Amino acid sequence: MRKYVDCRDEPSESGCTLMISGQEDEVVRAAAEHAASVHGHDDTPEFREEIRGMLKDEQPAMR
Repeated sequence: MRKYVDCRDEPSESGCTLMISGQEDEVVRAAAEHAASVHGHDDTPEFREEIRGMLKDEQPAMR
């Protein structure tokens, strides 16, 4: 199942609206890189596990 994380769900001084979705490991990697480069977080294994805990299941698209 695809997962997603949405910056709008977390407090942000920049008002970031980025949402990242995909396979779990892809989302964790991309979200950690984004959080480090845009929001100033340290990209550590502990931070990646924190992100993993924030992931939500993406609803399948209606076809």
